[in-house]
Amino acid sequence: MAQDAIEQAADLLCRARLRKERLAGLPQGCLPAGETEAYAIQDTLHARLDAAGRGPLVGFKIGCTTPVMQRFLQIDHPCAGGVLAPTVQHQDGHYRHGDFLRVGVECEIAVALSQGLPASGAPYDRDRVGSAVGACMAAIEIVDDRYQDYSALDPWTLVADDFFHAGCVLGAPVQGWQDLDLAAARGRMTINGQEVGSGRGGDVLGHPLEALAWLANLRAGQDRPLRAGHFVLLGSVVETKWLARGDRVVIAIEGLGEASADFA
Repeated sequence: MAQDAIEQAADLLCRARLRKERLAGLPQGCLPAGETEAYAIQDTLHARLDAAGRGPLVGFKIGCTTPVMQRFLQIDHPCAGGVLAPTVQHQDGHYRHGDFLRVGVECEIAVALSQGLPASGAPYDRDRVGSAVGACMAAIEIVDDRYQDYSALDPWTLVADDFFHAGCVLGAPVQGWQDLDLAAARGRMTINGQEVGSGRGGDVLGHPLEALAWLANLRAGQDRPLRAGHFVLLGSVVETKWLARGDRVVIAIEGLGEASADFA
């Protein structure tokens, strides 16, 4: 894909985000044909959003890492997106429901990196990326269905647009996470006090850190490695739940505590 097509796609996605307009899709001339083009558009989109005051990039999300989400979206492989600083809240988030087109929430384990994962160290496995994790935390990923019909879009267009990502609430960091069995840890989500779903860390590619290794290798291959200070949302153990105005969401991960958010 030529650079002008990448920039055209990023401009269209950026404009739709800033104007809060539903996207029907990208024109054929700038439609990403695969992973490389999708992430090139995504990187350019991040630069556009940063220039518009919506950045900088501070972390990443990984989607479709669990069977429940792969079934939900009919996509059988992980997909990554960026997390921008203004969209991040901590422990108890507060949002305006009207700031989203169709807001949803997901229940996740997140990790904060105390060390970088340079391209020279790839390929990474679960044990090697684990040594770079300074803390783990419970997290709510906030997603927005920004599309006229997301089921009609190819996965690479969704990747180019950060794969539904719209924000997150990070729980309190747990530095002693090595003493926990992350694969066995159960995550639960409640909305307005009613449990709406649960799952285990092992639903995430067999172990949450397998998702981190996947992302570290992806970014290394793009020569845009994960750095110390980045955090990563590793994938939802609960199917996306779409919210009504006034809903309050609480997620809890065994050993990692809680995060909450309300949508007034």
